[in-house]
Amino acid sequence: MKKGYWISLYLKVDNQENLKKYAEAVTPIIKGFGGVPLIRGGDHKTFDGDDFVRTVVWEFPSYEQALKCHNSKEYQTGWNLAKDTTTRHMQVIEGFNTE
Repeated sequence: MKKGYWISLYLKVDNQENLKKYAEAVTPIIKGFGGVPLIRGGDHKTFDGDDFVRTVVWEFPSYEQALKCHNSKEYQTGWNLAKDTTTRHMQVIEGFNTE
């Protein structure tokens, strides 16, 4: 089974408090779907393309589980806390296996 990933590239955050409330609300929800945080902000250097103010990557046991979490009522309720003051690119991506 291939893993699933959430990749969120934040273009703009107009209200850090809203983003903090969102993160506090959704972290246990995401973990409840098997999500493991791999990247959550941190130092970075951009070599090509746009420089995003924040990057977040979550790994899930499967692509299907990543989609299920994103589409859940619980997660969507949490995202409502920040969506009006946050601009991001967010993708759910299926991983691959070379074996």
